[in-house]
Parts: sequence; C-alpha cells; structure tokens
Amino acid sequence: MVKLLRTEAEALAWIERTFAPTPTHWERLERFAAMLVAENGRQNLIAASTIPHLWVRHIADSAQLVAFDRVGQGLWMDLGSGPGLPGLVAAILSGRPTLLVESRKRRCEFLREVVAELGLGHVEVAEAPLERVETRAAATISARAFAPLDRLIDLSARFSTESTHWLLPKGRNAVKELASLPPAWQKVFHVEQSHTDAESRILVGRGRIVARQRGKR
Repeated sequence: MVKLLRTEAEALAWIERTFAPTPTHWERLERFAAMLVAENGRQNLIAASTIPHLWVRHIADSAQLVAFDRVGQGLWMDLGSGPGLPGLVAAILSGRPTLLVESRKRRCEFLREVVAELGLGHVEVAEAPLERVETRAAATISARAFAPLDRLIDLSARFSTESTHWLLPKGRNAVKELASLPPAWQKVFHVEQSHTDAESRILVGRGRIVARQRGKR
C-alpha cells in the first residue's frame, strides 16, 4: 500500500530515502524550485495555491515517475513540459538525456534559463508542437498535463519502441481513460497509485504502440 506524502517534510524525506541525492542534486532541485516560484510571478506556470506545498505537489509528484523507471536508460521525452514538470525533475535526478517538448515560447524561454542556470547539458528543449518534432526512439515517454489520453498516445506512438517505458499521470480519471482506449493499447498499461494524491493514478506501461490510421477512431 502506498504511503501518501502529505507534508513538505515527508516529501523531502521520501526523495532522500528513494534517490539518495548528492549535494549537487539537492542544490539543483532547490534552485529549480526557487526559479519556478519566481517565474510564476511573471507567467502562470503552477497554481498559486500549490506553492506552499511545492515539494509535495510538484517536485515529489514528478520524482515519483523516476521511481517507476529506476532501471531506465536512454532518452527521456517529456511531452507538454510546461514549467519542466516532470521533465526537469527527472533530468536532475536521473542524469539521463532528456528532451522537453513544449510549444509555448515563454515557457521554453524559462526551460532554457533553468537548463543554463543548473548546468544541465544533457537536457534539450524542443520549442514546437509534438507533431513537428523529429521522430526518434524514446526510452521513456512522460506527460503530466499534455492532452487527453487517446490523443496523447496517438501523437507520441511514433517515438515508441518495444522497450519504451510510458509514465502518464492521469489524475482521478485514469481508469476511465484507460478503458476508453483500443484493446491493443490498453494491454500496454497498468495503473499505479500516486504517492502525492489519494485519488490520483499513474498509467505505467512498456512497449511499442502503433498509431491510428488517419481518419479512423
């Protein structure tokens, strides 16, 4: 049974226990958190009401995806990365090559600022709709708030391989959204409980998905 993280202290202790971060990891996470709060005053990246619970609602919430992919290697693609959640947290903790896909210019400017400030040379920002991103093999595909599940999978299928790991937080509607998928897609996934919200679920999967033929549902 998953023990929920309810306080900032619990979130910090869970990150320490789960990942044993080095001082550099902690410094980068803390700097990213500070930059996120500061930038939120200039553009709406996260709900202001969540700032007092930043480490639970955003940092640990993102880090738990890395915990589901601890043996992963290769390219991590984060779709609709927004303020870098979960992509930047994953990049900091895992050190894996990471591609942050985001179409909004101001958010991409923030992502590049964080990458430069934190010295994350293994992170690339793709400022484009996913449809215009060059196809490449992704070892892991994540998306925290990108699109409805069927559209998300259909758009990202071309990046998947037989060993691709899918990590898709889908909140309270995860089971319902999963049930609406074609049977062949459903078989790729199972449902995991979120560490940060009793009602939220994460769709975790492994494998290649074939996109729908255009014009078919």
